Amino acid sequence: MRNSLGNRLYTHEPLRPTRSASICCADRAWQDGRARQRIRRTIPVNLVKKLLTRRDPRTQFIPLYNSVVQTARQPWWYAEAGVPDTLDGRFDMIAAVLSLLLIRLEAEGNPGLEPVARLTEIFIDDMDGQLRQIGIGDVVVGKQIGRMISAVGGRLTAYREAMSSDEGLEPALIRNLWRGEPGPDAKPAMVAEAMLALAARLAETDWPTLRAQGLPTA
Repeated sequence: MRNSLGNRLYTHEPLRPTRSASICCADRAWQDGRARQRIRRTIPVNLVKKLLTRRDPRTQFIPLYNSVVQTARQPWWYAEAGVPDTLDGRFDMIAAVLSLLLIRLEAEGNPGLEPVARLTEIFIDDMDGQLRQIGIGDVVVGKQIGRMISAVGGRLTAYREAMSSDEGLEPALIRNLWRGEPGPDAKPAMVAEAMLALAARLAETDWPTLRAQGLPTA
């Protein structure tokens, strides 16, 4: 299954800052993205790029977001642990890794609020851009982005609760990575072990290091 969104999930091309969104609400961030698209039709491109590049508060968080995507694209998840090697599977894996990072940042308290908001905005903007690249119109993009926002919010809640529950991560992973129907190649226990190891490394890494170096590797 190959299209522009698939290419973004399957290749190693890093995301670069192309839009600005300064508000914290995810839905409003997407709506502002549409407004900026209309503005660009009437204002010289170079001027818009100069203004937005200088003032975009998300720029400093884009390398960290790229490290989330890179971690979620590691072939091991799919070839050995049995995560579905599909567009949906790749999206779900990015959402899972992003959720662990957001949970880690929540532990920072107030200093973590902006990074959580900016990373969410970057994720939504990334998905919005990929959908538009394959020619999907505003109405359909709106529905798709709405579903993605809901999906990420649901996964964040599920993984947060699972991390502190007696059941552990496996049931949440089965529901979200395998959509409740793990096939014969699925190894949820292996994925849970790897996710918990990543969560432990995140907990041991201070925020300035995370921001500067990205997700810690094993």
